[in-house]
Amino acid sequence: MGLAAITGTGVFTPAHVITNDELVTAFNAYADAFNVNNAADIAAGDVVAKDHSSSDFIVSASGIHQRYVVEKSGILDPQIMHPALPPRSDDQPSLMAEMALDACTKALAKAGRGGAEVDLIICAASNHERAYPAIAVEIQELLGARGFAFDMNVACSSATFGMQAAADMIRAGSARCAIVVSPEVCSAHLEWRDRDCHFIFGDVCTAAVLEPEEAAKGDHFRILSTRCATQFSNNIRNNDGFLRRAHGQMQDRRDMQFMQEGRRVFKEVLPLVVGHISDHLADAGAPPEGLKRLWLHQANKAMNDFIGRKVMGRTPTPAEQPNILQDYANTSSAGSVIAFSQHSADLIPGDLGLICSFGAGYSVGSVLVERG
Repeated sequence: MGLAAITGTGVFTPAHVITNDELVTAFNAYADAFNVNNAADIAAGDVVAKDHSSSDFIVSASGIHQRYVVEKSGILDPQIMHPALPPRSDDQPSLMAEMALDACTKALAKAGRGGAEVDLIICAASNHERAYPAIAVEIQELLGARGFAFDMNVACSSATFGMQAAADMIRAGSARCAIVVSPEVCSAHLEWRDRDCHFIFGDVCTAAVLEPEEAAKGDHFRILSTRCATQFSNNIRNNDGFLRRAHGQMQDRRDMQFMQEGRRVFKEVLPLVVGHISDHLADAGAPPEGLKRLWLHQANKAMNDFIGRKVMGRTPTPAEQPNILQDYANTSSAGSVIAFSQHSADLIPGDLGLICSFGAGYSVGSVLVERG
């Protein structure tokens, strides 16, 4: 069995930008209104007053300066604080499929392929806008692709898990041209009314075309090795789901949106990821000093800086470990693929790099690639 290769990538970036200052203005107006409306309960000690956020706090906590979103007016309205998206009829393309079509078309163009040549689509994302039919099958229809398609959700690790699955199927011969696409509408499951996390996420969609290396038409990255791992944790969680009605939980509840115990995640995930990457490199016979590029999950700059130092044994340069979260914020599974797409063209044949994503689950996935 030959090696699979990444032959093209594409990124759909929404048109709307929310800066930290815009976000803070909206949040602080919401907090002030909340404190006024709940003044009696706050004075009695039954309700905790909401503190203001600040741009300096956001940058120091995360390294994020702005984020792209599919809709911003609702997010910035202190009386709404979530995207205001019009409903679509069943015969209209879903939002995720619409985003995916753009990213997939760009990735296919770079690979020199057309939609009819695709025989596998994996829609790998942290949240899907419906349970069924699978978003991936809808994307397949819009692209005019053949074969089969399915959805995958491993939270922030979805894209790398999808790449492993696609690479395995290519090596096994059950697929010849695969797309792993990650339409992430993170703004819809973020709690914009929570100071501790209201700044974290942005929206985007990435796509990667995978083929047998011998089928590549031009520049490509051969996939030398993949590795995935999971370990159960409740520290990142979203309790929304189709059983809400059965549980009598249709009301607005905090735990039905993104929840995170940030300090615990930081403490527990970092050694898991560092150990995962180090073991992957060792088993693949690729010493860290041989890596030219480390494309990490884009959740938090401090986390990435720590991982880079531990893996490389020194502080990587910005070129060796590129960050994009200052512009995109955390885009869940798409972050490491954005970094790969934007910061890989300068590598030369033989250069090694590693794509890694990690998050809820806990989950961590890594893809070792070599410029072909």
